[in-house]
Amino acid sequence: MKEGDDATSYAKNSVIQKNIILASREIVKEAILDLYCSKFPERLNIAEMGCSTGPNAMLAISEVMNAIDQKRRELGIGPVQFQCFLNDLPWNDFNTIFKELPEFHDKRLDKDLKGSSCFVAGVPGTFYGRLFPNKSIDFVVSSSSLHWLSQVPRGLESGAEVHLNKGKINISKKSPPCVLSYYSEQFHKDFSTFVKSRSKEIVTGGRMVLTIIGRKVDDPTEEDNCFQWDCMANALMDLVSEGLLDEERIDSYNIPFYPSSLTEVMNVIRGDGTFTVDRLEIVEVEGPPTVGTDGVRKGDQWAMNLRAVLEPIFIDHFGRETSMDDLFSRAAYHFNEFFSRRNPKFTCFVVSLVRNDQKSSDF
Repeated sequence: MKEGDDATSYAKNSVIQKNIILASREIVKEAILDLYCSKFPERLNIAEMGCSTGPNAMLAISEVMNAIDQKRRELGIGPVQFQCFLNDLPWNDFNTIFKELPEFHDKRLDKDLKGSSCFVAGVPGTFYGRLFPNKSIDFVVSSSSLHWLSQVPRGLESGAEVHLNKGKINISKKSPPCVLSYYSEQFHKDFSTFVKSRSKEIVTGGRMVLTIIGRKVDDPTEEDNCFQWDCMANALMDLVSEGLLDEERIDSYNIPFYPSSLTEVMNVIRGDGTFTVDRLEIVEVEGPPTVGTDGVRKGDQWAMNLRAVLEPIFIDHFGRETSMDDLFSRAAYHFNEFFSRRNPKFTCFVVSLVRNDQKSSDF
């Protein structure tokens, strides 16, 4: 994610991610209240996996705390101490989050929460592995994160002897079948590790709500599933045709992004066996409007949103000599052309899980 708070930062260009969090808020509220009302604990350990940065970083956890505070006051129960862990990769812009914490705490004081306290800590590290001690977490929430893989699928790395996905940077209609298989296998491996890790860390009876960007159809090459990567690949190829980029740099690059099917998600959860599915919803989330209130076209806004996510990793691969302004202005052109004939929505799986009393395997 692009750090800071300038016009192209993630903090200023994450409205889609915010809408996805809000689309799952009722399911998150239901899950945390079921947990709270089963024990009425005086302390809760809550973890957000893939918190990113900017205003969304504390949004999901705020929804959790507000739901409990409202319920305990209705019931006349004393305050709760919240220990909130914000997790993301070590190079995430945690500093921007921490700078906003004083304002966050001031807003909670303004609500007259009568003693409820909130302690926030950053936890840098990949959630595709252990992050916490055994049975130390009561509630986990993760939104718009698990479509990102831990790595480019094996066989598609930039250093591979043969580039199998030439001219593309993710799954596409033109991708050979092996590319689809490599992505699916990497998702299965990563998500299995995620679920197994959380099964160790979450207490028996604890809850986990995952909001995963996925797809409604089995075919991952369907146009609405891969349009954004096709548009980005077309923008990169524009730079090649203008002599501004070496085509081999594109052929050797693949984005570690995979929108899974519901079947793939459920196969992993059922195969692990340590969580019970309490509730499952498929929601569709709108992207930016065709023309925003500020007059910005949908394709331009989409390009800005992607730039906030991709610029650091694009610079790492394509080099600083590649102008991000040039690249994403061309991407905006291709997005606007696509949106002139299609209006896709994000398909998200919201899965509410309960940690059962079955023992997890050693890990």
